[in-house]
Amino acid sequence: METTELVLFDTPIGACALAWSRDRLRGVQLPERDASATADRIAARFPDGIWAEPSAAARDVVAEIVELLGGAPKSLLDIPIDEASLSEFDRAVYGATRRVLPGRTSTYGAIAAEIGSPGEARAVGQSLGRNPFPIVVPCHRVLAAGRRAGGFSGAGGVTTKLRMLTIERAKTDIEPSLFDLGGFPLAAPPPRS
Repeated sequence: METTELVLFDTPIGACALAWSRDRLRGVQLPERDASATADRIAARFPDGIWAEPSAAARDVVAEIVELLGGAPKSLLDIPIDEASLSEFDRAVYGATRRVLPGRTSTYGAIAAEIGSPGEARAVGQSLGRNPFPIVVPCHRVLAAGRRAGGFSGAGGVTTKLRMLTIERAKTDIEPSLFDLGGFPLAAPPPRS
């Protein structure tokens, strides 16, 4: 049986966690209200996981995530994800979403069209809502129609989504909206204490 390492680590958006098995990422946990809640959430998702000194591969993944959330333009495309339990549709959605690079955004409809499922924007949104690899599969870069923020199932909701887009200096490429004033980076209010 393969060991799943659980790793808790600090980032500019708070304590994140990941689950890593030998050669692939099994899951990422966005920050909860505090580090303990984040650790509890990843442990509940991966009850077979163990807390131990992370392997070199897991440390490399942590470093890449921390760099991205610190503003470095890292694509994270080199991080292998465990797709074993994913549906074919989810695999396609996550693959297309991973190709949306830092500083860029897409829409649920555009992702649906890219994977050959035009008209399935809602299904794309639902798929991203259950994304087990947030940050690595950058669901925060996918917006609703009209480049509105849309939803976000991570702790902090849309505020967390906008905060990550701000860190990445994301710009939209169509007419300005409330979140894209003249092509300037998106803005999110500061987190509540």
